[in-house]
Amino acid sequence: MKSIMGNVVLQTDIKEYPMITRGKVRDIYDLGDSLLFIASDRISAFDVVMPNGIPGKGGVLTAMSLFWFDFLKDIVENHLITADVDQYPRPLRPYRDILEGRSMIVIKARRVECECIVRGYISGSMWKELEQARKKGSNTVHGFEFPPDLKESQKLLETLFTPSSKNDLGHDENISYRQLVDLIGEGTAALCRDKSLAIYQKAADYALSKGIIIADTKFEFGFVDERFILIDEVLSPDSSRFWPVDQYQVGRGQPSFDKQPIRDYLHQTGWNKKPPAPALPDEVVRASSERYLRAQQLLTGK
Repeated sequence: MKSIMGNVVLQTDIKEYPMITRGKVRDIYDLGDSLLFIASDRISAFDVVMPNGIPGKGGVLTAMSLFWFDFLKDIVENHLITADVDQYPRPLRPYRDILEGRSMIVIKARRVECECIVRGYISGSMWKELEQARKKGSNTVHGFEFPPDLKESQKLLETLFTPSSKNDLGHDENISYRQLVDLIGEGTAALCRDKSLAIYQKAADYALSKGIIIADTKFEFGFVDERFILIDEVLSPDSSRFWPVDQYQVGRGQPSFDKQPIRDYLHQTGWNKKPPAPALPDEVVRASSERYLRAQQLLTGK
């Protein structure tokens, strides 16, 4: 598919291997003892995939995950085997044009069935839930007591681990840590919490030195035999709120290095947030593409 901005990969068709899933962004294939992850240029908003993609997005997501996997390997192992197409199984070589820069081969792992969300700032769904709680005279959300004068986008006094249930098809649901223990067991829940907080702290400190606030992010983990590892993607604009330090201001929503131009445009159209989504104008696509690329440049230097 062509746009004024060049080639966009919206979906793939690797005939030599069975596809396990086509998610909102990734196409995942079963290679037998490993998996092939391909990051497309698809983009979703309000849980609906847009009809046109974002040029370069799949490459940004892959490059950033590779950077962070290496940066964080002293805290937790990850599922990466290789992102070098020359090391891929021979039947994949004819697909080099699609695979180069947007794919990786990873270990098969038993996924822990939760989203591990870490919040350094109050924003998004947690802020909305706090607003609702305050209408009922409470400052408590999922067992966390917030200061009565806490404002939107404000830095939290303590970094929070706020897990959610896993839902591949729709909205994940925020749950308490106690509910997480009931869901996946005490030992696994503690691993998820402790590794998530450690990863976030190291990454957030680094990002701040590059001019980016990581307001919140989410991780996924799995097990290979008894080894606890980081899986899926990590610390990209799709899974994290990246805010520019030089534009940060407490008490409002923040500009961010992600699909904010798309959400803003869709709000203006009055779209009902149900499929089918309207096509995105080229200027909105371009603005989103530039934000993804800028985040990659600042964080990875590439």
